[in-house]
Amino acid sequence: MNKWGCLSFILLLVVAYKVVQPVALGGQELHDASNQARSRSYKTMIRVEKEQVYQGYLLLVNKDYPVHRQGVSTDVVKLSKHGYLVDGYLLHDDSIQLSEKVAKAFLDMVHAAIGDDVNHFLINSGYRSFEEQNKLYKQMGSDYALPAGNSEHNLGLSLDIGSTLKKMEQAPEGKWLKENAWKYGFVLRYPEDKVDITRIQYEPWHYRYVGLPHSAIMQESQFTLEEYLDYLNEVKEMTTTFEGGSYVISYYPVSENVTIQVPNNRKYVISGDNREGIIVTVFP
Repeated sequence: MNKWGCLSFILLLVVAYKVVQPVALGGQELHDASNQARSRSYKTMIRVEKEQVYQGYLLLVNKDYPVHRQGVSTDVVKLSKHGYLVDGYLLHDDSIQLSEKVAKAFLDMVHAAIGDDVNHFLINSGYRSFEEQNKLYKQMGSDYALPAGNSEHNLGLSLDIGSTLKKMEQAPEGKWLKENAWKYGFVLRYPEDKVDITRIQYEPWHYRYVGLPHSAIMQESQFTLEEYLDYLNEVKEMTTTFEGGSYVISYYPVSENVTIQVPNNRKYVISGDNREGIIVTVFP
């Protein structure tokens, strides 16, 4: 190839590069735009009824915020009639009831404890109807029981856990639960150092199911349910990572029926707080 032919070939390559390069960049821009479009379509609008404030796993129930009828778990079962739910622990009596989902989480927790050679669990109490709670309140008085509707036991999400060995504050079962219950969605509802917040005396046996990732956040920050809901109300939205997955938790005040944004390509759960808002938890 002569000198001029060589120069012509080089010039042709340069021109071709200049022509091709914008196409490549344009393709990248289209790709980014496509991602942005997907991001824009990530959420959809849904209508939330005011009644949702009184339903879900994060309901605050105490002397100020009673259980509404729609807040009672719809999957409450008598444990003694479901053998697969009673495996590795004992029941105080055959009448004990509990949300089936909560019972399954408790079962997973018990099996994990058995793996650590902690295996003397007992359920002393679970779900109570309003009528049963009222009867208990009349029998035991306000120092040892709450009026009907003001007890977490009326939800079906709480249970009193015992040990066949010792009192819970001394038993291996009690110590194991304090360290590990959060991994299975449970929290010690009335800690010894938070009586001024819960206004309930220390109960080392009373555990409440709130689900993950909420139990993990509460454990990490040493929040009671009161403190956790106040925190969510303050920050309105937070992101947390658990076992490699990213969760988004959003709080919405609800005074009337409202429309909110939820993801259309990820699992989410809505729970009321039994006060004035709802919490949307988006899963990985």
